[in-house]
Amino acid sequence: MGGWFKMFKEDVDVVFDQDPAARSRTEVILTYAGLHSIWAHRIAHACYKRKFFFLARVISQVSRFFTGIEIHPGAKIGRRFFIDHGMGVVIGETCEIGDNVTLFQGVTLGGTGKEKGKRHPTLKDHSLVATGAKVLGSITIGENSKVGAGSVVLHDVPDHSTVVGIPGQVVVQNGKKVRNDLDHHKMPDPVADKFKEMQQQVDALQNEVQELKQGVKNDEHSNL
Repeated sequence: MGGWFKMFKEDVDVVFDQDPAARSRTEVILTYAGLHSIWAHRIAHACYKRKFFFLARVISQVSRFFTGIEIHPGAKIGRRFFIDHGMGVVIGETCEIGDNVTLFQGVTLGGTGKEKGKRHPTLKDHSLVATGAKVLGSITIGENSKVGAGSVVLHDVPDHSTVVGIPGQVVVQNGKKVRNDLDHHKMPDPVADKFKEMQQQVDALQNEVQELKQGVKNDEHSNL
């Protein structure tokens, strides 16, 4: 019981470390949805490990209803985990999250399909995933690494790195810039690239149609 109390106390303490808006323990304990979701998950995960799968899912779904945060009871989460605001956060079944990790609202730690086994990300100690980022697949975010807001990360991120963009690319590693040409207004955009490719195909088809029409006209003139 003492271990649980210590863990729950740490979960409260980390809120004061991370959130300057936190004013009192009473406020944090009663009003912080991220904290409520973490506590519910710790109980659900304990049930999950004891193979009380249905009870674990009930606890996680009740927590999801009240907090807007979905954490599968199978996910492994370390100490001093902090979810800031938290609405829309999704954490998959085979996620492994180390100690002192921070997530912001709208983060997804998900899979990429219906593969079996380890299919969700691993976040090592002291990592941070910013607002709206998607970390997908059985990949690893290294220690002391950061994922920028809105990024989509599909590959491993080394320790002490910052990754941004769609798809995510490492821009800082060990305190040094990795790329100098990745400006904020020039982020990779796969949707725009696909539209550009489709437009090129349409233009090519239109040229072919014009050539065919011209060929038909030439044939008509030659027959005259």
